[in-house]
Amino acid sequence: MIIEARFNGPPGSGNGGWSAGVFASAYGGDRQVEVTLRRPPPLDTPLTLTGDQVHDPAGEVVAQLRPAEELDDVVAPVDLATARAASAAYPGLAEHPFPGCYVCGPQRVDGLRIFPGRLPDGRTAAPFSVPAQVTAATVWAALDCPGGWAVIEADRPYVLGRIAARVEALPRPGDECVVTGELVDVVGRKAMVRTSLYGPDGALLGRARATWIAV
Repeated sequence: MIIEARFNGPPGSGNGGWSAGVFASAYGGDRQVEVTLRRPPPLDTPLTLTGDQVHDPAGEVVAQLRPAEELDDVVAPVDLATARAASAAYPGLAEHPFPGCYVCGPQRVDGLRIFPGRLPDGRTAAPFSVPAQVTAATVWAALDCPGGWAVIEADRPYVLGRIAARVEALPRPGDECVVTGELVDVVGRKAMVRTSLYGPDGALLGRARATWIAV
């Protein structure tokens, strides 16, 4: 496995959702999988899955994987117009801790450009224009950042620590989807969030729960 440099999150490391999706696919993508990131996923580096651990060439553990408990909860959908209106007020357009992030970075014209803004009830929502190449990792990536932006505030960045996801179906290239996120709880530096991805017809395509860590 290699996390290509273009799939970065924070500078010099892989986007957490994309990386977790790559690891989960290698572990057994037909299952619900939980991925705990033990260190920032390195870019352009051969990684090896041995049992339930991902290692770098030096033998350091990058991620721990295990079958996930049932993912029952979803974040309620919104229509595309509502998602677009929320996205127009995406706080990351004015201040972003990692503006080059493949998923939500405004500087990435070649990224997914998912810009989750807040709804009045505190949820986040964003439209998602599906790229030409779609894999399970694409869905994991789409389910990542909208959860983080339910808790990220100015001068209070968070990074992904753990994510469990289930991909119901891959979106079709060119589809206009909607992704929603919500904050579940905050305990110390840890924020627990949920996200859901919906297709143009409102069908649920994927769901996730995650823990983000304040840095």
